[in-house]
Amino acid sequence: MIPGKIYFVGAGGIGMANLVRYYLRHGSEVAGYDRTASDLTRQLETEGARLTFTDSEEEIPQSFRNAEETLVVYTPAVPDSNRILKYFRDNGFEVIKRAALLGKITGHTKGICVAGSHGKTTTSSMIANILRNSETGCTAFLGGILRNTGSNLVLDEKSEYSVIEADEYDRSFHHLHPYIAVVTSTDPDHLDIYGDEAHYLKAFSIFTSLIRENGFLITHAGLKYKPDVKPGVRVMTYSGGAEGDWHAEDIRIGDGRIAFTLVGPDVRIENLEPGVPVEINVDNAVAAAAAALLAGATEEDVRKGLAEFKGAKRRFEVWLDGKENSSGTVLIDDYAHSPNEVKASIKSVRKLYPGRKLTVIFQPHLYTRTRDFATEFAEALSGADEVIMPEIYPARELPIEGVTTFSILDDVKSPEKRYCERKDLLNLIKNSNFEVLMTLGAADIDRLLPEISHILE
Repeated sequence: MIPGKIYFVGAGGIGMANLVRYYLRHGSEVAGYDRTASDLTRQLETEGARLTFTDSEEEIPQSFRNAEETLVVYTPAVPDSNRILKYFRDNGFEVIKRAALLGKITGHTKGICVAGSHGKTTTSSMIANILRNSETGCTAFLGGILRNTGSNLVLDEKSEYSVIEADEYDRSFHHLHPYIAVVTSTDPDHLDIYGDEAHYLKAFSIFTSLIRENGFLITHAGLKYKPDVKPGVRVMTYSGGAEGDWHAEDIRIGDGRIAFTLVGPDVRIENLEPGVPVEINVDNAVAAAAAALLAGATEEDVRKGLAEFKGAKRRFEVWLDGKENSSGTVLIDDYAHSPNEVKASIKSVRKLYPGRKLTVIFQPHLYTRTRDFATEFAEALSGADEVIMPEIYPARELPIEGVTTFSILDDVKSPEKRYCERKDLLNLIKNSNFEVLMTLGAADIDRLLPEISHILE
């Protein structure tokens, strides 16, 4: 059932924005609040959403003040002290978490749900790009902007399949009902929610228990968690190497291209080339191809969908390839925000641009994540020639005494390293020379990329 009016608290979050678009496309009146305006919120406004950036109940449009007519959706990233959220709760409105609503929308479909501490946005985007141009089709709710479409929503009313990025934060993925589940990784994260690694891994076991009977689990080889599936669910492993029921052979990297052969049960597809040629995308492409084939895509659909895949914004996004400017500077942005992601991103750049000096600007995201993984982040960042770090981006958190950027930076072993406040980054970049510059992290550093790109050009 499509509500006539729906209000989103936290409307500018990437995971909320696809629901905003979904209801706009279905004719609902949509309004909402977010803390700050962004390119994404401005786009949502052009599509019809009425948004405010002031936390005051007076900002709620009069037409959204009838509890009988308005559904309210919120993200856990919004604190309980938010005045708009409090108004709705205090006045008898139905208030539902984003994850619960997503579960309701997709519950009647064959959900292809991609979970993992890293890799889920790229993998789900690859699946969506394969299926959207196939006879199978799909609706997709993505955690990044698919650059092929310029949106994080793919809508196909005729398809029985939905592709869903299954977020483990706040146990959101426990609201889903997968037909095909993909688990890309289980590196501990969100320990502010889970407390320790054991409870984090248990959450993934619970997620697999939600797979429908006679469904499929495609899980990366070597993960620590223990799947807990219903009778009849087929469990298969995958990897970007030689291990797993689905795997890659004959991997070839060079001249800015990657090619490999996909091998699976009764499947062999040679010379697949992911459109975004970084090493980790072999892993992601194997999982995406496996899920798409199980959903009914053809081998040619897989070949075409992977080759034409332009990537998701902020997932190894090349802003400058070195050909646009006389200095030949390369600029790459990546959302990597866990130690293993950071390490993999740096390793991939090293392979793509051997022999060139690599400078990384890494903005830590969350005090708890910095506290819990400072040593691991320092080790991962030490793979760069130069590391520049601004202050921690707090997002939803309050400061923790003794936890700062220097919790990481002091242990970085790179030949050059420095602290630079975010407000001073552009001036630093203006007065520096770079060969390969990479911005990393889940914070808001991406908002500086247009200016950084302009400076480097």
